[in-house]
Formats: sequence, C-alpha cells, structure tokens
Amino acid sequence: MNRSYAHAAGVLVLAAATGVAQAADCDRDCLEDTITNYVDAMVAHAPSRLRLAANVRFTEDSQELKLGEGLWKTVTKKGGFRQDYIDLKKQMAASHVMLFEGDTTVLYSVVLHVAKRKITGIETLVDRVTPESRFKPDMLNKPLAGINEPVPAGKRMPRAEMVRTALLYPAGLRIGSFVDAKTPFAKEAYRVENGTFVVGAGCPRANCSDILGQKIMLHPDVKPSVAAVDEESGIVLLWMNFGDTHSYGPGNALVTFEAFKVWGGEIHAVNAFFRILPKDTQRGWPSAE
Repeated sequence: MNRSYAHAAGVLVLAAATGVAQAADCDRDCLEDTITNYVDAMVAHAPSRLRLAANVRFTEDSQELKLGEGLWKTVTKKGGFRQDYIDLKKQMAASHVMLFEGDTTVLYSVVLHVAKRKITGIETLVDRVTPESRFKPDMLNKPLAGINEPVPAGKRMPRAEMVRTALLYPAGLRIGSFVDAKTPFAKEAYRVENGTFVVGAGCPRANCSDILGQKIMLHPDVKPSVAAVDEESGIVLLWMNFGDTHSYGPGNALVTFEAFKVWGGEIHAVNAFFRILPKDTQRGWPSAE
C-alpha cells in the first residue's frame, strides 16, 4: 500500500510539473492569438483585456510610455493587412499590421515579448501615411508573394545561419553595394517598403531595377538588431537604424522593422515598415540572437 501511494504521489507530481511546463510556453497558435488580442485591445482602448506581467514594459518609437498611451489613444480600427512573425524559441510574437486613425492609414510594427503566457514587453513603431508621405501603400490588400509559403523541403536553415544571411542586407547598405557584400538574393527576390513595391522581381512598374544590382547610397552607420526569428516560416525580423545619410532631413535617420524571407541560403523577399526618427534613436531592447 505504501508503495502504491508513493507511486500515485509521484505520478501526480510529474503530471503537475508537466502541466506547469506546458503552461509556461506559448505554441504558435497561442502567440498568434496574443497578437490578435493585442490588436483588438488597442482598437477597444482597453489594455486591461490583455494578460500582462506586473512589470510590463511598453515603448512606441523607442520612447518609454505607459501602456494605453500613444497610438492606443487615437487608433480607431484595424485594416485588412497583417503579417506575423512568430519566434517560438524566444517566445516573441511580432507583426506588421495596418491600422487606422480615422481616415489616416497607420503602418504599425509590434513585437510582443511573452513569458508564461503573459506579455512582459511591447515594442512598437508607428508610421502614419499622410498626403506628404513618399510611399503610399498599394500592396497591402493581399498577402505578399511568397512570405507565407512554407519553406521547401530540405531548404530550412539553422537559426544562426538565417540571421547571418539576413545581416548581409545591412552589410550591403553599409558599403553601398549588395554585389560587393555578396548579399544572396534569390532570382525572384523583391522588396516592399511601407506597402509599396519598390524593387525586384514582379515589380508592377517598368522602371524597377534588379534587387541585387540596384544603386544604393552608402549607409556607413546602419545599426541592425535581431528582433525575432521565425524558424518555421523562414523569416528574420530586423530592427534597423539606417544612420544619418543626409537624406531624411537634418539629424534624422530611417528606423525600420524589416522582415527577410530566408531559406536555402538566399533572401527571397523583404518587407519593411519604417519611419523617420532622430539619428540617435536606439532600439532599447535586447537582440533576439
């Protein structure tokens, strides 16, 4: 009887431990649901609807704010575009999302840091599309080509190799040449910036150039940081400050969350949401790598 009771107690302890372990991490569906809940709570102006850690941290455009401030106060509805990037290893749920402030389109980047199924950190970047904006979204009425396609069999790369490959993009910016940086673009590679197709295969405009051989300015001070790595989907999300190239206004730089579809040793697509901020803007969050 004693042995039976001891065995039963052991089973209960093991089951309890397993349940705690299962509850500690979000799977892919859980992390995607976390993004959905976050966006819905924003539109409802109700942070209290979220499962938040007691010391949750929130930044908008690299500025520390109280959750509920910033775009949370003014957003009116969500749009039809959303592209998620799920990092299971680091328990992060990131997304490019279209939102609205009245009639103004907002291109919203968000990275949710999650632990034990609660949000511990929220990092965001906000770009409002105004009549003066150079880029007007014309590609966000449907999913971007290839981004959500499964990685072909045998072409998935180790996490570290995915990151190394994506970082060859800012390496090309730094020296003003993707050719010299040996940035490995696939033949079908393209780039969309703030919802506008700007370069590469499939470009709807006659004057689009090849993504590898395009002329790019020097960005000697570009600073990349790994925001998330979606190993299953083959996507690396980088935060980047392009540095002061004297092309974004005095003392300003382009700051972006830029997603790279990476598999088989090549970059197949690039999707960027960005805005102009002071050149000294720091990310203020740890790298996911």
